[in-house]
Amino acid sequence: MDVVTLGESMVVFTPTSDGFMRNASQFTKKIGGAESNVAVGLARLGHKVGWISKLGNDEFGKAVLASLKGENVDISQVIFDSEAPTGIYFKEPRRQNSTRVYYYRKGSAASKLSPTDLNHDYLSKAKYLHITGITPALSESCKETVFEAIRLAKENGSTIVFDPNLRTKLWDEETARDTLLKMAKEADIVLPGIAEGEFLFGESDPHKLGQLFLAQGAKVVVLKMGAEGAYFSTEKESALIPGFPVKQVVDPVGAGDGFAAGFLSGLLDGLELGKAVERANAVGALVTMVNGDVDGLPERDEVEQLLNKNSEDVVR
Repeated sequence: MDVVTLGESMVVFTPTSDGFMRNASQFTKKIGGAESNVAVGLARLGHKVGWISKLGNDEFGKAVLASLKGENVDISQVIFDSEAPTGIYFKEPRRQNSTRVYYYRKGSAASKLSPTDLNHDYLSKAKYLHITGITPALSESCKETVFEAIRLAKENGSTIVFDPNLRTKLWDEETARDTLLKMAKEADIVLPGIAEGEFLFGESDPHKLGQLFLAQGAKVVVLKMGAEGAYFSTEKESALIPGFPVKQVVDPVGAGDGFAAGFLSGLLDGLELGKAVERANAVGALVTMVNGDVDGLPERDEVEQLLNKNSEDVVR
């Protein structure tokens, strides 16, 4: 298995009209969740990826499972819970480049994840363990599960990739900061945004943030900077890798997950760090051009077309 990730996936409802959701009468139904988005992104790029979670034994849970199975994500470690529902959330596209998100996930099946739900043999086969700061915010048992997965990954020699994915609505700032810093200390690779770095360290300079995360114990830090691109840091080198221009951002939700999938894909293909970050930037840009968390996640040929076009433009 190339990558294993764990976390909550939900059913996403989006009004078919812009403006206040209170006035909407029709909605589209799709699937979304940071970790499963990364899983789908990697699968579309040709990698073997597994997703660990719990779903309600309901129609929404069955929809999530069918969707991920159809994307060639391994769902053998997903557990159905008959006593808790599948989480849902709503997107409210207010204006161009402005989308509000409302979560209804308290008491969801995924929030019932516990360390006993982890299959040690399954995790031992993963080259990379991908985790986010969302899962430990769902419940105390979810937090314990994430740290147990980290322990097992270290025991098995897997590389730990951590995306803070800060969600301030899910927990208080002190607990969030303390937990995310503990996760950063355990991770080999950290993929924060500038705002998350500022939340954790009170610093917004990319180079300084990179050094701060490295001092925590990470070997590689890649700071996502939106349209500007991404800034990577190691003990030996650091550089800004420019982003790809997007004429119109249709839906920004999920771009960071696409970035993570693109970066991991580059590492799995043996690319040097700068090229892996470039692939991450390309995938993130492509995601923003399409509505839906996973709908814009590209296949390999689309990414290569964008990368080749960018290379030709540079040459000219």
